[in-house]
Amino acid sequence: MLLRYALGIVVGVVVLWLLFGRRGELFAAVRQLGSANPQWVAAAIGAESLSMLGYAVLQWRVLRLADTGSAVPLPGLFVLTLANAAINCTVPGEPAVSSGYRYRYYRRHRASPAAAGWTIFTILIAQAIGMSFVLLTGVLVALVATAMAGGKAASPAGLGVTVLGLLVVLGSGAVLIRRDLVLGLASGVTGRLARRRREERGGQPGGQPGGLLTRIEATLVRMRDIPLGPSATAGVVAIATAVWLCDFGCLLCGFRAVHAPIPWHGVLLAYGASVVVGSLPIVPGGLGIVEGSLAVVLVGYGASRVSAVSAVLAFRIVNYWLAVAVGWVSVGLVALQSRRRPADRSAADADADG
Repeated sequence: MLLRYALGIVVGVVVLWLLFGRRGELFAAVRQLGSANPQWVAAAIGAESLSMLGYAVLQWRVLRLADTGSAVPLPGLFVLTLANAAINCTVPGEPAVSSGYRYRYYRRHRASPAAAGWTIFTILIAQAIGMSFVLLTGVLVALVATAMAGGKAASPAGLGVTVLGLLVVLGSGAVLIRRDLVLGLASGVTGRLARRRREERGGQPGGQPGGLLTRIEATLVRMRDIPLGPSATAGVVAIATAVWLCDFGCLLCGFRAVHAPIPWHGVLLAYGASVVVGSLPIVPGGLGIVEGSLAVVLVGYGASRVSAVSAVLAFRIVNYWLAVAVGWVSVGLVALQSRRRPADRSAADADADG
């Protein structure tokens, strides 16, 4: 954890140094941002709202597949999505913190422990597949555009990235369909740790219970019994991909808002690369890392520095700062709602403690 914080500070210092090293371009980008088109700003907010709504629909769909008796309403999941985005963007320790937050919310709304855990696991894999599709499409578009512009075939490096992206998509899809193998491996490891803990506490295999590890093992076993067929898998992955594409639409609206031309042959690749880099557990929400990587790739594909920086700033004001502001209000709403359900909350907290 200390290493992550130190690395995050170093990254922040480097970003500030780069920005102040090009203060003229930064000030020009801020001035260009100040004359943003309000209609395209509203469109960017709408695209990001659709992305949030899509994530709420994704949670609702997966919860219904896991437990048809769960009573988690879609409006509540939308508020949860906003709150989860704020936690994801500001709280260190991701993705464990936001996953735990969603798990407790699911349990307060009568989702079983297995359904809640299975939902979180399934969404993580579906999001990875969706982003792999987006990134792979961006690579293919960039390769085709480069080949058409230069009249040359795609480079071996580009083909290698394409093949690697395709393998990631296929591998992630196989994991999602055959998640029972992954859960079985996790259950076996947890069971072994639980038996070792019982032996240490009781001095023999029949000693004291394994406590938390034993309950985790039982939950993993129940998660393996939840079905997810190929058609349901395709539907979940399609929703996850739509979530990313709506967020990408927010970036496109950011370009239009600051009156900047869109480098169509590289903008999707730049977006996918920034999301992948920003997901590294260095700083919460990839603050500074997303902006820097996105602007650098956009400039590499023909965007001017001022236009790229102003468009990225417009995108991140909506995608990050507005999401954080609205999200923490949603955290308060979720907390207020949980106080109105004391019985459900007590049962969920008891299960979470176990």
